[in-house]
Amino acid sequence: MFQVGDYIVYPMQGVGVIEAIEVKQIQGEKQQYFIINMLKDKMRVMIPTAKVHKSQIRLVTDMAALENILYIFHHGLTDTTLSMKERYKINTEKLRTGNMQEGAEVVRDLMRINKNKSLNSSEKQMLENAREIFISELGLIRGITENQAIDLLSNEVG
Repeated sequence: MFQVGDYIVYPMQGVGVIEAIEVKQIQGEKQQYFIINMLKDKMRVMIPTAKVHKSQIRLVTDMAALENILYIFHHGLTDTTLSMKERYKINTEKLRTGNMQEGAEVVRDLMRINKNKSLNSSEKQMLENAREIFISELGLIRGITENQAIDLLSNEVG
């Protein structure tokens, strides 16, 4: 389980740090909660420790896995035969997993498609959110600034 000080990724929300583990009484029921400080928007989130698995929160990816993810990000293929509706559904499912590689694939594919034709507003929003989460985790793992992470991604998409 997670410890205070662990950096985590909350699917569809972003990177955060476990600030505390506290017992709170809410609606007459005592439960233990992870208190998570989300790094991007400074939001505090409370998740019952008993339900953390269901939320698919995970530890930030390690450097070895990141190198593999960046390789796939750069060299993986983008399926351009899917309709926007099919692509949106697949990408939404990938982002819900919270898996860094799947999130990176969404970012890569939408960035590539956006180079050739403009994305609709739903996919633009999806790209922005997925990119933000990917950049924040990438920066944290590599120990680099957000701008350096953005530069790394810009150089990676082929």
